[in-house]
Formats: sequence, C-alpha cells, structure tokens
Amino acid sequence: MTQDNLIQDNLNQDDSIQQPHETSAAAPRIVVSHNGPYRVDGSIEIVDHLGIPIVAEAPVRLCRCGQSQTKPFCDDSHVKRGFVDAKDARRVPDRLDVYEGQQAHVFDNRGSCAHSGFCTDRLRSVFHLGREPFVSPSGARLDELLNAVRKCPSGALGIGIGPARDAALSDTVRAPRIEVSKDGPYRITGHVELVNEEGVRMARNDGASSEHFSLCRCGSSLNKPFCSGMHWSAGFHDPVRDPLREPTLFEWAGGYPALLDMTRIFYSRYVPEDPLLGPLFAEMSPDHPERVAAWLSEVFGGPPFYSQRYGGYQRMVSQHLGKRITGEQRALWATYMLQSAEDAGLPSDAEFRAAFVAYVEWGSRIALENSGDGAKPPPNMPVPKWWWVCNASPGARASATAGDQSAEVEASLTLPGADEPVRFDDHIRPLFRPMDRNSMLFAFDLWKEADVIAHRQHILLRLRAGTMPCDGAWPDAYVTAFERWAADQT
Repeated sequence: MTQDNLIQDNLNQDDSIQQPHETSAAAPRIVVSHNGPYRVDGSIEIVDHLGIPIVAEAPVRLCRCGQSQTKPFCDDSHVKRGFVDAKDARRVPDRLDVYEGQQAHVFDNRGSCAHSGFCTDRLRSVFHLGREPFVSPSGARLDELLNAVRKCPSGALGIGIGPARDAALSDTVRAPRIEVSKDGPYRITGHVELVNEEGVRMARNDGASSEHFSLCRCGSSLNKPFCSGMHWSAGFHDPVRDPLREPTLFEWAGGYPALLDMTRIFYSRYVPEDPLLGPLFAEMSPDHPERVAAWLSEVFGGPPFYSQRYGGYQRMVSQHLGKRITGEQRALWATYMLQSAEDAGLPSDAEFRAAFVAYVEWGSRIALENSGDGAKPPPNMPVPKWWWVCNASPGARASATAGDQSAEVEASLTLPGADEPVRFDDHIRPLFRPMDRNSMLFAFDLWKEADVIAHRQHILLRLRAGTMPCDGAWPDAYVTAFERWAADQT
C-alpha cells in the first residue's frame, strides 16, 4: 500500500470510535458531550493562563463551541450555533514519526499537534519550524529533550532511550488540572480520563500522551475534541481585560507557569553544575522551584501563592538564616537567574527587565544580609510588593526601533468631511500607528473595529487627556474625528 493510500485510509477511519475498554469511575475525568460541552469532574482544578484558580459551581460545563458569552463556561450557545463535533477530513493524518539521536529517540505525531510553539520557540536546536527534519534529537542534552517533551501541551511528543516511546520518561506526575490558556485550548495535565457520554475512553492518535493533552475550545479544530491549532486562523479570543488597568509584573511575565519554567531551569540547569551554588542548594526540597515561583508570583503582584501554600515573609526569611551566603554566591545567583529568565522566554522588553533585575538585585542582597552570623531580621514583615521601575511600564515610551511613524500616518490619512460619515477602516484605523497598537495589545487590538467599539469611551477619555498616544497628544482634528465616530456607535 502506498503512503497516499495509507493517509487516505486513515482519513476514512471513524476516529470517534472509542477504546474497547471502559474506564474506572473513580478516576478524574472529562466527559465529552456529543455536539455539546465538556462536563468536568469536580475534583479537577481549573486555572487560567496565569495559574490563578477559576472558581466554578458544580456541575462544571466548559464551552467548546467557542461562542459562549460566559467563557470558559458553557451557556448553551452550541445549541443556537448548531455545533457539530465531528472530525474534519482535512486534519493532519495520524502518523507517528520517530527520530533517532545519540542519547534518545524522539517521537512526534503532527496529527496531535496543537501548534502552541513551545518546542520550536524554546529548543530551536532540536525542533525546526518550517524545515525538515522537524526534529534533530542530537541537538541538545537529554534533560533538555525530556523537558521539551513533557512541556508539549498536546502530548504529540514522546521520548525513549530505545525505539519505543517510554511513558515513564515522556510523562510526569502531576495533580489533575485544566489550564484555560489565553486565546487557546484547554491544557489538561495529570492523567485525566477523557470519555464519551457512555463513560468509554475517547480514541487517541498513535503515540499520544495520556498524562497531558489539549482540548479544543474555539469550536474550529479539525481534530475534535483535541486542539489542532485552528484557534490561530479562526481569530479566537477571550474577553479583554480593563484597558485602563496597568498590568502587574506577574501578569506581564506570564504568571505562575512562566515563573515556574524559569525557576525549574535555574535549579536544574545552572545550580547543580556550579561549584559555589551547588553545595548551597544540595539539600533543598524537591519542590523548591515551585516555592520560589510562588514567592515571585506574590512579590510581582499576583495572588498570595507563597503565603497561602508555604507561609509568609517570616517563612522565607527562615530559609536563609545561618546559610552564610557569600557575595560571590549572591552574584552568581543573580546572574544565573537572569539567564534562566532568558532561557524561559520571559518578556525581554526594557521595562520588564529593568523591574526584574531590580528585584533580583534587591532580593538577593536582602537574603545575603539575613544569612550572616548574628542576623536578626525584623519579625512580622509583609511580603514585599514589586512594581514597574519609576513608572516605566509597557507602552509608556515610544520605541526607537519603530522609526518615525507620524509621517506614515499623515501620508495615509484622510479625515472625513463635515457631512461625510466617519468610517472605521477609512478614517479611524489609520489614526493608530503600529507602535500605538503594540502598546495596547496586552488589552485589546486598536486595529479591530469590534475591540475599539467596545472600549471607545476609555480610549476617548485618554485621547482628550493627551495620555494616548504616549509620545504626544493627537491634533484636535484627529480627536474630533474619533468623537464623531464614537458617537455613531451607540
């Protein structure tokens, strides 16, 4: 049989056929309703993309048609839309590719991929976007390969020392959890059973992980119920946050998951190999990276994860007493922490890095002071709260690399006549330069009419006050045009 015939045969199969055995009723599970929502076992924690728990009342029903007005929860919009959960014949075929390396074999099934980009963005020496071979297993250390495979949200990747996927290496032990990713799929971890309404397991592609996988919530996947990355082309978006509220450092960093990636890299990649830092952390608890990530989350303006899970400031201080940290150890700690932030892909803009470096320097010097002989740190101190340095926040400056965009705007701009209707595409959108748009993308898109309509009053307040754009107020004629357009949207 030719490869084309194999692919066609695969596409003709009914992938909704379940595994022949039923699952344990005691296992945490997600039930895939036919043409309807996901019904979630109440024992599974649900968090947002920042790692903040989402409170839900039982029974929990999660939207998967993409149209709910109460995302991530179902409001029965699937009924009005006529949502159908059948797989699409255009989906990528179910085919497991095996790549042999010096240390291990890496397995990949493009038919399971959700295109989150974790592998190609974070380990480019192994995973190659847009070129073949897609995987070069000898391009990184074994621990880096393991991390990349385990962080693959879709479970498309696997690893084995021999020519068979080893679940003990490819998967990890985690509590059951559903992460509602930003503008993307539900990311499931912790060996959650996925079953149909009869309680029978849903079929998986060859080589797919049962410990972690991604479920579609935009309604457009070609591989339902699993995500196929169609949320990108479908333009799927969650409701936008308050555009006038400045993001915290915690939010800008990417929340607890991003900070945890960083601390795990720090304590697994840099600390063990350093002769000065290695002995200092040789007896740390296995969950030490989680503790530090929880501390940074709280310090950077996020939820009180550290105080709730481990204790407050006094608990943190107690971990440094008597350690006799040296100035050289402190400097190395700070250097490796900054490198780990780079490796983990934390934001690289000047404003965030200025605040991040400031805290790393300040916090590590406080730890040095508290670790000395005879140190008596003041009791009952609150957990410190860190913010943007000198009000240098995202969008507070004009970028030098953006060039002079004012001339481009003026050249393409046609203001409406006194009796002419004000149109968004012709008159309003051209007023916003690329730098203006980029400065607000954390909240909404200035080039999308629906977003600007939703936030027109907030935008108008800032335009009138001269605080938007950040590099100078609009001319009166621009503001008047926007006022006329905004008034027509009532």
